[in-house]
Amino acid sequence: MTLKCSGVIEILFLRGTDVMILLRLMLVMLLFPFLSMDVQTLRAEVTQGPEKLDSLIVLAVANNPEVKASAERWQMVGEQARQAGALEDPMMMLRVQNALIRDPLNFTRNTMTAKVIGVSQKLPFYGKRDLMREEAGFNAEAERWVVAERRIELRRMVKEAWYQIYLMDRSLETVAGNITLLDDLIRLAESMYSVGKAGQQEVFQAQLERSKMEALRIGLEQKRRSLVASLNSLVYRPADTTIPTIAKVTMTPTVLAATEIEALAIDNRPAIKTLQARIDKTSASYKLAEKEFYPDVTVSLEYMQREPAMGNPGDDMYAAQLSFNLPIQQDRRHAEIAETEAENRMVIQELAAIKNQIRLAIHDGLAKLERSRKLTLLYDKGILAQARGAVESAMAAYRTDKAKFTEVLASRMALFNFEREYHGAVVDYQTELAVLEGVVGTTFPPKTVIDACNHGGCRFIGLLRIVNENFNSCEGNTAGHRACGCAWRRVSAGVHSS
Repeated sequence: MTLKCSGVIEILFLRGTDVMILLRLMLVMLLFPFLSMDVQTLRAEVTQGPEKLDSLIVLAVANNPEVKASAERWQMVGEQARQAGALEDPMMMLRVQNALIRDPLNFTRNTMTAKVIGVSQKLPFYGKRDLMREEAGFNAEAERWVVAERRIELRRMVKEAWYQIYLMDRSLETVAGNITLLDDLIRLAESMYSVGKAGQQEVFQAQLERSKMEALRIGLEQKRRSLVASLNSLVYRPADTTIPTIAKVTMTPTVLAATEIEALAIDNRPAIKTLQARIDKTSASYKLAEKEFYPDVTVSLEYMQREPAMGNPGDDMYAAQLSFNLPIQQDRRHAEIAETEAENRMVIQELAAIKNQIRLAIHDGLAKLERSRKLTLLYDKGILAQARGAVESAMAAYRTDKAKFTEVLASRMALFNFEREYHGAVVDYQTELAVLEGVVGTTFPPKTVIDACNHGGCRFIGLLRIVNENFNSCEGNTAGHRACGCAWRRVSAGVHSS
């Protein structure tokens, strides 16, 4: 009997069972290309039945206790800012003045005996209270951006965990498909052995590879459970909450250059805004330290009530007083100014350092993204197709005694490894993209937004600076400006939201 496959391979002297096994093998291999997807991407839109990545991020930001603790710290510092610059409580004074010891409760025996009530208030030097409020306000502003930075970090961690689970799902699918093919290879080897065309060792080799696949599947299932528990921990829900199999990603091409991403980071990264607020705080602290060279004033007023005594009508009296401290401790005040100056220089250098780190992270991240993009494209358009062709060729050669069973196994396992490496490259890309978005401090705009902006006659980054940080208004002179700005407002509205 002769069976022709694709008009090229002729397989001779097959039994009926052999034909069915071969057809099943070829059918499974024909289905494998549909496990891959074209990948020219900057960003993935991941969809899933009951649960999506975006919804998990929202839950994590809303429920994560570390984020809540940061938010409460911001509230705490905000309440401290409300206290700053407030006047101290006035002091009230009650006393008996010039009473006689031998008759302490008799107020009519001496004309100088009086009952006194007084009040005093300390008043800081002009401008100190405003500077105190300004200093505390900048401190609260810095804490506000610390909360935003923590949310962005949490978004990155959720995405990384999500894509690692995605890798486990794809790996488990690949392992399951490989086990199915190995089962067919085992049956084929047993069939060939039964007619004396193969050795028993070939059956054992195929069974051994299948056992390795089962061991790998057990390990992957354990890793997935651990990753699911980690993701649930970030979302702050029970660790055993089920996350269904994640669907495959859909990717879109990149459009932003490194310089545009850097500008996006400078405008959006909360860590930069935290340091800028700290710089403003040190400037207010410096001005406040300069004010310490001027004295504070204490104003007091007393009323003295007297009784008639010794023919004196006992007219009531009052006393007013103005007192102030003498700022003669100059060394301490000069040291305080030097401290604020050093703190200001320190924060400026921290700001320069983080901007330098951001530039490095952006260029390094883009290089890694480009590498992953090229690798996924190479696997999808070249290596995987070639590996499948090698498997089919080895199978056909084995059936005609022109190849060894070890060659068939080797080609099959090579295809398996290439498929895993392909999915690994996709996940590397998505993970690096999540890291890069964390570096920038915001999600990247969709291509439609940038196209609308460019069509309106402006560059995207230039327009982004027009739209305020709360995305409450869109400005621009053209329809393209407004379309870009308003669309980006909708996309970015949730990035720093509480």
